[in-house]
Amino acid sequence: MKPLPFTSTEELLNLGWDDIEPAYRALEKAELNQDTVEPWLLEWTAVSNAVEEMYNRLYVATSVNTADKEAEEKFNAFMENIFPKAAPAEQKLKSKFIESGLAVEGMRVPLRNMRVATEIFREENLALFIEEEKLSNEHDKIEGAQTVQWEGEETTVRQMEVVLRKNDREIRRKGWELMAGRQLEDRETINRQWVKFMELRQKIADNAGLPSFREFRWKQFNRFDYAPEDSKTFQDGIREAVVPAVQTLAENRRKQLGLDSLRYYDLFVDVTGLPPLKPFSSVEELKRKASGIFHKVLPAFGDYFDTLDRENLLDIENRKNKAGGAYSIDFPVAKKPFIFANAVGIHDDVQTMLHESGHAFHAFESFGLPYYYQRSESALPMEFAEVASMGMEYLALPYLEASQGGFYSEADAARARVEHIWESIRFWPYMAIVDAFQHWAYENADGDGKDPDKCDQKWGVLEDLFRPYIDWRGYEDIKVTGWQRKHHIHQLPFYYVEYGLAQLGAVQIWRRALEDQACAVADYRKALALGGTVPLPELFKTAGAKFAFDAGTLQACADLMVEQFKKYEQVYT
Repeated sequence: MKPLPFTSTEELLNLGWDDIEPAYRALEKAELNQDTVEPWLLEWTAVSNAVEEMYNRLYVATSVNTADKEAEEKFNAFMENIFPKAAPAEQKLKSKFIESGLAVEGMRVPLRNMRVATEIFREENLALFIEEEKLSNEHDKIEGAQTVQWEGEETTVRQMEVVLRKNDREIRRKGWELMAGRQLEDRETINRQWVKFMELRQKIADNAGLPSFREFRWKQFNRFDYAPEDSKTFQDGIREAVVPAVQTLAENRRKQLGLDSLRYYDLFVDVTGLPPLKPFSSVEELKRKASGIFHKVLPAFGDYFDTLDRENLLDIENRKNKAGGAYSIDFPVAKKPFIFANAVGIHDDVQTMLHESGHAFHAFESFGLPYYYQRSESALPMEFAEVASMGMEYLALPYLEASQGGFYSEADAARARVEHIWESIRFWPYMAIVDAFQHWAYENADGDGKDPDKCDQKWGVLEDLFRPYIDWRGYEDIKVTGWQRKHHIHQLPFYYVEYGLAQLGAVQIWRRALEDQACAVADYRKALALGGTVPLPELFKTAGAKFAFDAGTLQACADLMVEQFKKYEQVYT
């Protein structure tokens, strides 16, 4: 097969469908037998890598600057001119490989995934996916443009999160009300977007012959190892095992702060009255100290991170007209990942750096696999991809002190660990709200699920159920519109339970690391290198964890987190 005509990233991004199509056509016509199948898979991998890298680099360009019209035009051109043709071309090759009946080492699980992709593929959905992507970009623009005037300066909503760490409660209240008020200004626009998202997704499910978008998404995400009912079992387990633990810690926080009740803006301040943790004063310092931590966890991980820094594959400072959130994304031709974040100088930024770097290390480790469908984003079970990221957060905990190359004094490192544990254990109930909301919405997609007012009501009920420790009196509009502020709900539906399941795996890895750090890191790395070549439970097992949903496993992990929380709290209080 003649290679695609590019020798640089610039040339790759200028390829048109006329440049790419001959490669797909040659692969489709090629004879497949036991002697030719492995070279054929490698050639297919080269083409798929190129198309994915084109998409990913263009996506990055739109998110690092949501006001970049040229980037938006190039991304839209790809989605309109290449994606609708590359997707069916990929599907033809999947069908060809499936029908060949040929066995290739390491391809058993990828073949299983291809069969399901073939089952749900409909060419008429391609235009809907493009429409969905454009709508998602519009959502990014809304978030990216959200700024307020604070202390005489234009400040992004993300930057206002620094204010939530201030000791002066009145400053916290004013800052939070300002940022929440700005977000509420977009309420009706997001409501209209939501209706469009829901209608689009129901059409996608209808075209695939499935009763709801949830069933479509379950197949699209290759969720062979658990069902929607297991997600609900997980929600129940969180209510039983985690909500009481969080409630106890929250009550202690209320007493330590001397408050009658906890408001949302009371959840992030240090209870001792110490000033907020200030882990770094510049992005360069954040990168340098993160590198030091990764070298301590494993020298190879430190080298990976240094490569990203050296090759300008980190964009981690917050600014106006930058999409919200954080992600790691792969450039498979270059065999390098890219990390995107929104750092503003708080400890949460350190955790984000650790988290997204875990994803990046997963990419580096799985790039050793020969075939695209062993390690592409669609091949990696997201439930384990998030173990890679969350596991790194815990494996890095011993090295937060400056004496270990990290950010803090011994006392501040203890504070940082307490903050991380507090945020992590509180996450499970919040995750359950997000997950339960989405199940409800797509179970009622033709009625209440696409009615923004009903969505507000449902979110309010779930808040009371899973986060009863937050006093929302007087802030009811902010409370019930929480679903608007979680971009996964709008842009990545049903991609959230993964975080909860992964945290359960990550805490189990942490438990092993507390006993034997080197062994825990070694097993974690082994699991990363497997990519998507084995089933999800086996990935967890290789990493030293159990894939589970039950209250018992959750209880054991919650108990460990509370125990460690109290241990570190004693260091600085």
